[in-house]
Amino acid sequence: MAFKELVFSGVQPTGNLHLGNYLGAITRFVALQARYDCIYCVVDMHAITVWQDPAELPKNTREVTAAFLACGIDPKRNIVFNQSQVAEHAELAWVFNCVARMGWLNRMTQFKEKAGKDRENASVGLYAYPTLMAADILAYRATHVPVGEDQKQHLELTRDIAQKFNNDFAVSIRDHGHGDVFFPLTEPLISGPATRVMSLRDGTKKMSKSDPSDYSRINLTDDADTIAQKIRKAKTDPEPLPSEPAGLKKRPEAENLLGIYAALADSTEEQALKQFAGAQFSTFKTALVDLAVAKLEPVAAEMKRLSADPGHVDEVLADGGARAQAIAAETMKAVKDIVGFVRR
Repeated sequence: MAFKELVFSGVQPTGNLHLGNYLGAITRFVALQARYDCIYCVVDMHAITVWQDPAELPKNTREVTAAFLACGIDPKRNIVFNQSQVAEHAELAWVFNCVARMGWLNRMTQFKEKAGKDRENASVGLYAYPTLMAADILAYRATHVPVGEDQKQHLELTRDIAQKFNNDFAVSIRDHGHGDVFFPLTEPLISGPATRVMSLRDGTKKMSKSDPSDYSRINLTDDADTIAQKIRKAKTDPEPLPSEPAGLKKRPEAENLLGIYAALADSTEEQALKQFAGAQFSTFKTALVDLAVAKLEPVAAEMKRLSADPGHVDEVLADGGARAQAIAAETMKAVKDIVGFVRR
């Protein structure tokens, strides 16, 4: 069975979107819409696998949506919605809970990392999160998902679930006129090495919203003066910039800032080094400030404008939710028939 090419991806609304989210995910989403039909989801059901303040979650959901729009995602050309508006995500996740095997979930390293030593007190939702992710993707029978290193294992699980569903219900699938398979084996979309943005205070740690120092990250809502101040205060070393990437080894802060510059300039680390070889960080940081402000200040300004008009953001989510639900409902009707549920 041939599947129409379709991209699905999502971002959790956990607040304080930063440069790492922008370079690692959102800019890729914007680029993909030129080549594919895309569905972009604010995954608020995933967010509550750990406790979220009910007063903050709507604000965070709207902030992620505003970031999508401010960065250039077109909600008319694509579908932009929040996950909880489409009940079929949870409904299909239950079917997948019954298809997936305990051994598969026990191998998921991200649960072990997030739950830490106190796993007995982690939510069942956090443990079963990968089956909901599979439902997110396969409710639309998406063929491609842009993935970072931390999600590759979950996409493999999605493929395993799709394969097992297709095998378990092969006869029923054929009887209901769906060809030999119902779900695609979704492929990862890898567009070169993803930008891994590290803390501005410690080049060995990922940039994170949970870092107590706001100077460790550039938030997408930061204005030009704040961006400039954070870059100027970013940790560096006393040596000038090298001419080759090998010269950045054991210099994590230098490598991080070079990587940020290259990503914002849509160039490579090698090209950036040719431009700044032998320069002191004072010179390089001035150039990085100019570039970062030029790229990020318009995003912050547009997010601010959109945040002042939550009604418009909610209209985008409602429209996207209705369009997404129409697709997911058709998938779920077929799944119920294939599994053997009696429905109206």
